[in-house]
Amino acid sequence: MESELGLSVVGYRAPTPRNPSTLFSHSILFSSCQHCNPQTAMRTITSRSIRIITNSLIANLTRPKSSTYHHHHPFSALPTTIRLLLHSQIRKMASSTKHPILLKKPVKLACIQLASGADKSANLLHAADKVREAAAGGANIVVLPECFNSPYGCDFFPSYAEQLLPSPPTAEQSPSFHALSAMARDNGIYLVGGSIPELAIEEGTEDKKTYYNTSLVFGPDGKLLASHRKVHLFDIDIPGKIKFKESDVLSPGNSVTLVDLPDYGRIAVAICYDIRFPELAMIAARKGCFALVYPGAFNTTTGPLHWRLQGQARAMDNQIYVALCSPARDMSASYHAYGHSLIVDPMARVLVEAEESETIVSAELDGTKIEEARSGIPLRDQRRFDIYPDVSQAKLCNHHVINFSDFLARRVV
Repeated sequence: MESELGLSVVGYRAPTPRNPSTLFSHSILFSSCQHCNPQTAMRTITSRSIRIITNSLIANLTRPKSSTYHHHHPFSALPTTIRLLLHSQIRKMASSTKHPILLKKPVKLACIQLASGADKSANLLHAADKVREAAAGGANIVVLPECFNSPYGCDFFPSYAEQLLPSPPTAEQSPSFHALSAMARDNGIYLVGGSIPELAIEEGTEDKKTYYNTSLVFGPDGKLLASHRKVHLFDIDIPGKIKFKESDVLSPGNSVTLVDLPDYGRIAVAICYDIRFPELAMIAARKGCFALVYPGAFNTTTGPLHWRLQGQARAMDNQIYVALCSPARDMSASYHAYGHSLIVDPMARVLVEAEESETIVSAELDGTKIEEARSGIPLRDQRRFDIYPDVSQAKLCNHHVINFSDFLARRVV
């Protein structure tokens, strides 16, 4: 005899369900029955029992109690057939869920592959010209590259660093802050302001200085929406190729940065080396972002190997758009940026890619493409959080979403 779902189960006898916990304990007691003779062990389970078991387990399946998953997880105590049955039921429940629209309407995003030099004032004026050009071309979201206002390198970070806190800083403390704000306001766009070296001075200790690599995001009204301090510092040593150690000068940030753009939806912002750590992207995607935006400055050693690959990998893993914005290559500089700014779609197709010289690349982002990717390859409904943790459910340190200017104003100077 089969249940109303047309399912029969070997190795499990469905008890009379009084409450979920009782039924769950019975399921463990009966787990030994999986070794019985199949002819005598055949039992049926009702759809009501499936629902009770499923509902009682979902919290355990989706909310890990520790960062380590192993065979002592309660779910693993169930017979294999039961586990498969429950996974099937959970997938059906998930697939029937109506998923939210991540991108409210199509939006054109532009990456400015900017050529910068040693003159900060000239860099800011040049950036303003290129932002104006991108906006005139129809871009609603514009991205500048990492360290757009200065040369990139440990020797330059302290001398080009600007004080951002308390927010808003004065024009003298941070000319780049005010220039970016004006660029966003004057062109009526959302602006991801690449990154700039940031100087932080602890209150009462004028001689104690800390430096960060920081990205500022502004809205069409020129107000600061969010700030991201580079979380993973670029410390590498490839013998005979390149050695670089940001941590000699910079300190790491401690934030996953998600930014609500009221007209469109939510994006995540991270910087360069952050892209090599998929956890940040996974968290952002599961928190409802439609795009991952990375101002970055890969070099001519790692760029040809991994730049495009990393962008496609983050898009493929998370089925959302990815934008990488590099400085233009300058072979006369001490650090040779790779260039090749690009935008990748949710199916990991590269929509547009620059070469190494200064240019603007843009693409239209469409929310239906995200849903097409996720419904066609439904990773969101197939993940197994019973055997590995959901990183987006971990405790996040300073998980920022919009209203960031208020947060900045409260932080230590």
